[in-house]
Amino acid sequence: MLAPSVQLNDRILGDVTSVGTDEASIIEVPTPRPHSKPTRQIATNLLLPTIDVRIDFEQKIYWAAMRRSQHPMITMELIRDMLCVQESVRAIMEEGNREQHQHLEYFVATSQTPGVYNFGGNLAYFADCIRRKDRAGLQQYAYGCIDVIYGNAMAFHTPVITIALVEGDALGGGFECAVSFDVLVAEKSAKMGLPEILFNLFPGMGAYSLLARKIGTAAAEKLIMSGTVYTAEELHRLGVVDILAEDGQGENAVRDYIACNRRKHNAHKAIYRSKRRVNPLTYEELRDIVDIWLDAAMDLGEQDLRKMARLVGAQGRRLDKRD
Repeated sequence: MLAPSVQLNDRILGDVTSVGTDEASIIEVPTPRPHSKPTRQIATNLLLPTIDVRIDFEQKIYWAAMRRSQHPMITMELIRDMLCVQESVRAIMEEGNREQHQHLEYFVATSQTPGVYNFGGNLAYFADCIRRKDRAGLQQYAYGCIDVIYGNAMAFHTPVITIALVEGDALGGGFECAVSFDVLVAEKSAKMGLPEILFNLFPGMGAYSLLARKIGTAAAEKLIMSGTVYTAEELHRLGVVDILAEDGQGENAVRDYIACNRRKHNAHKAIYRSKRRVNPLTYEELRDIVDIWLDAAMDLGEQDLRKMARLVGAQGRRLDKRD
């Protein structure tokens, strides 16, 4: 079992009746908290600052939606909440195993921000760490990201089938997160890509590992090195998106997929377990690539950091237009 680099937040696990209302700052200094394993009551009644959890025990579906945000990026607070969700899924499944029946069969990750799944890494925080030569701060953030990605890719070390529902833009780390699940469902208007090459960096939190396993090394490299933002339809043709949904019908597409495949769940979960055995993704691989990413990040120059800032500004303007 993975020991997370970013420990879960005791406030989240111990006081589930309190939800933070302040927006996470754009530049956030990591503040890891001691780990605490959720009890059954907490696992099924999570109230988290950045993720809305709904558990449908009748349909055996765990829904986790990133809450609507003015800055829909991956912050340390979101990382801690994602790890807390993973722990809660494990706790529910462990109880189900003890009772000789499963409480969950499917996990669905989505977003409540209109038109955006997630813009990815906290680029302002990246730039701040690089300018201050704070490799340790950037490392802690990056290791936290791969803790989440590895947990996703391993289906949280449970027999659930995991699904990403992308109803808007998924860029950088947001795209890496989406592709780390077993099944990627995307609405036609969704756009996804890895823009890191535009500011002289590469996506280091799982993109190469995940895409190479899904579409092959050559196609993965082409996608990463292009810096192109692709439509969901283009990525469906490439084999990155598994299910293409009409706009506004993403959740219905997920429910239809589950309804059509529920009788095959036993076979499907075995197939996904077999896939992980045939072409295993190790935590060591992710950690090694993150270390390469850290070396590259710390070598960025001021011109690269200004390009990074312009991308942050462009993302903000895109959100302003949609509001």
